[in-house]
Amino acid sequence: MSSIRRRSSRRRAALAATAMAACLALTATACNGDDESSDDAQAPTDSSSEGTEGGRELQDIIDNLPFDFDVDAWLDGGWENWDQDTWLREVGDFVNPIIEGLWDPDRMGQAEDPDQSIDDDQIQEDPNAPEADDPMADRGITDPEPLPVEAVPVQTPYTENGAPIGKVFFDSPEGPMVCSGTVVSDPNNPGRSNLVATAGHCVHAGVGGGWYRNISFVPAYNNNGLSAAEANDPANAEEVAPYGVFWANYVSTTQYWIDNGTTTGGDGAHGDFAVLSVEPEDGSGLSLEETVGASVPVNFDAPAVSGLGTVSLYGFPAAEPYDGALMYNCDGDPGRLSIDATMPVLYWVGCTMTGGSSGGPWLRTGDDGNAELISVNSIGPFESTWLAGPRLDVEARDVLEYVSQQAG
Repeated sequence: MSSIRRRSSRRRAALAATAMAACLALTATACNGDDESSDDAQAPTDSSSEGTEGGRELQDIIDNLPFDFDVDAWLDGGWENWDQDTWLREVGDFVNPIIEGLWDPDRMGQAEDPDQSIDDDQIQEDPNAPEADDPMADRGITDPEPLPVEAVPVQTPYTENGAPIGKVFFDSPEGPMVCSGTVVSDPNNPGRSNLVATAGHCVHAGVGGGWYRNISFVPAYNNNGLSAAEANDPANAEEVAPYGVFWANYVSTTQYWIDNGTTTGGDGAHGDFAVLSVEPEDGSGLSLEETVGASVPVNFDAPAVSGLGTVSLYGFPAAEPYDGALMYNCDGDPGRLSIDATMPVLYWVGCTMTGGSSGGPWLRTGDDGNAELISVNSIGPFESTWLAGPRLDVEARDVLEYVSQQAG
């Protein structure tokens, strides 16, 4: 039985602020790509945020909802009602009150991957595609499909052998779900970031749906590599969540995903990126970055595919043959994949990671010699032979910067 509490008036409820990046998912979520201004940054649609900490308070959000919202009923289980008339969907309508103890090891273990796959028939390869030094010149080009690369387990403890990666948990109408995410640097709060990068389909259901609920991040999940049975045992809670559970208090993805995202196909994958701002369930004062000791900068100006070099993909694959307990990694040199020729290309790399690794980072060595994030796991085929992730540019930058400003 989970205990419940509200954030105090000084602690913001989760406000989903959409700031135009784009959308999609690993093994089957889609959005129909009809972005009319992919080259131009668009201002966030919600400009009404105000309050003592830079964002609207929970009551302010509730007062502006199109229907009556009973916080106590929500906390007592009302969040399990997915009625379409009350499923919060629009920018600024997302509330995420902390429910203490909801994400215990047993419930984390029940979380399934949001199956987001693509049929290879949708992909038209061009074996004679020219290389380009300008990322803009890559649009509409698809290189030959990469050969499969077997994912390998990351050495434990993860805090010493990988970036600050963890799991993103959320509730959907189908039940508890899981993705992967990464602590990323906050340009407005250097050294004190509370930001997590993941995939857009890990926060919003897309067309006909709304914001997922109880969105939380567990950094360094199962840091020492317990078996699935051990990781799902409540007796091992401190090992499974060594830094505790962090609840989203802001979430941003794109209007493109909200309006077009679906549960099958690959449309919209070119913009599948989301950012969470989080706070600790236990109310401790340290930021996420201070707590885990690291963050990864996001590069929104990465070179064209021809200049990227080797990238490393990480995640917690949960669909067979994996069980979600361990972090895995694939290395490879990205090729180009285009589903919507009007959008920046997707990167694709051979990798056998399955659903659950959605939202995990694509890392490369930057010009300063340190790791930087250039994409997140987005889509893959039903056979799980490769993964693709969006090139992050202006729209993705808007998402991160808006969440950073709102998290203030």
